[in-house]
Amino acid sequence: MEPVTYEEFAKIEFLVGEIIESVNVEWSEKLIRMRVDFGPLGVKTVISGIRAWYSAEALLGKKTVFVVNIIPKRIKDELSEAMLFGAQDETIMSLLLLDHEVKNGSKVF
Repeated sequence: MEPVTYEEFAKIEFLVGEIIESVNVEWSEKLIRMRVDFGPLGVKTVISGIRAWYSAEALLGKKTVFVVNIIPKRIKDELSEAMLFGAQDETIMSLLLLDHEVKNGSKVF
């Protein structure tokens, strides 16, 4: 693992987002396209390869942590504007869910 400085880490903007739309990407067996509400920041599209663990329907209404200042990544004709966070071991992947209700767009530190 390559270490990062505090200054490098401080550049990353983590925000809470609520998944308000979620559909399987037609041309992929792994990808789900989500529209995520970040409150004052607006709505962004997120493409994630989590279809092996989550159905698109199961993601609706979930609030989790995203990196929102990542450079958008083009995947075929899709543009992913943020990065979803989760934890994975040898058998399962789990989203990082909040244990209290917070507003969309809340800063994570």
